[in-house]
Amino acid sequence: MKIVVLKFGGTSVGSINRIKKVARIISQYVKTKKKVIVVSSAMSGVTNELINKTKKICNNFSPSEYDVLLSSGEQISCALISGSLNHIGIKSRSWLSWQVPIFTEGTYKKSRITNIFKSKISKYLRSGGVPVITGFQGINLENRLTTLERGGSDSSAIMIAKYFRAEKCIIYTDVEGVYTTDPKAVKKAKKIKKISYEEMLEMSSLGTKVMQPASIQDARLNRIDVDVKSSFVDRPGTLITKKKSVSKDKIITGISFTKNDSKITLIGVVDKPGVAASIFEPLSKNSINVDMVVQNISSDGKETDLTFTIKNDDIIKTEKLLNKNKLIKFKSLLVTKNVSKVSIIGVGMITTPGVTYRMFKALAKNKINIQVISTSEIKISVLINKKLIKKAISALHKEFNLEK
Repeated sequence: MKIVVLKFGGTSVGSINRIKKVARIISQYVKTKKKVIVVSSAMSGVTNELINKTKKICNNFSPSEYDVLLSSGEQISCALISGSLNHIGIKSRSWLSWQVPIFTEGTYKKSRITNIFKSKISKYLRSGGVPVITGFQGINLENRLTTLERGGSDSSAIMIAKYFRAEKCIIYTDVEGVYTTDPKAVKKAKKIKKISYEEMLEMSSLGTKVMQPASIQDARLNRIDVDVKSSFVDRPGTLITKKKSVSKDKIITGISFTKNDSKITLIGVVDKPGVAASIFEPLSKNSINVDMVVQNISSDGKETDLTFTIKNDDIIKTEKLLNKNKLIKFKSLLVTKNVSKVSIIGVGMITTPGVTYRMFKALAKNKINIQVISTSEIKISVLINKKLIKKAISALHKEFNLEK
């Protein structure tokens, strides 16, 4: 069977009229005689509404019941899509994760798919039906409903494409694809035709919100090509694929940025083996994600200043953990808010000298001071004043000819 997996995001199924349009999109694939598997997110706003309901109950709502509640959002959208398909003459039914079944492991709220049973869906496909499967969820070995991380419907679609050996996995969303940077920040941002898994993973983890990093990692590990396109306009999207299939005519592929970072600096940390681990272990255990890390050693080697970035939501928790940590000694703790990380990403920089110089020169020319620097093989990130984001992005977009 030639199978195509179509995944529709929350905005694509955000209203009854949009669901009717989704049904028409699905019908176009059915007409090509391909077998179609549909995966849907909850209608836009529904998951947040459900989360808010748990907060009104208590601050420590049961994680297992949290997953039961949140999984209901996808159940609603899938039933509506299936009903719409049946109305226009296409055989369809909704499938909840436990009916497939889709097995997961890990903690509630952050499970990962480990196995998908194919027999029931395969039989339904052969009968000419279009299964509409709930994304973002599965069941664990205790037969309890679990949910994946936010944005997990993308991961559901990619893993379904893997298990059913689909020839295509198409992610329908509210944007036409992946852009060189946020078009709201730079009007001359261009849609990228092809991008490597590695570049997309960096862009996503550094602020681009088209897809969640976990879903891109799933696509990369399983070598599933993913086409990202809009459900609102019929235009080509962006293909996420392997490196060797991507043109290297541009040094930089795109620019990402964040808006909710803070910088933590520990002054005068008594330096000894294992001090960094002692600092970051409690943060890790409390699910605080640490990003850019810079350490400066004093001339006598006895003290160090250590700087790292976290999300704004974690400031209070981080300060408490550091101040009560008896395994470390430091003179003072500084918190700097209103900072943002701006990153340039591209596989082309691996073989191109001078990229760092060009980035720093472009920022300096626009009087933008760099506070922290972080690099990898295909990205360079800098921490700057939040007020200068648009200025920085525009300067870098122009410097690396991304508007052409």
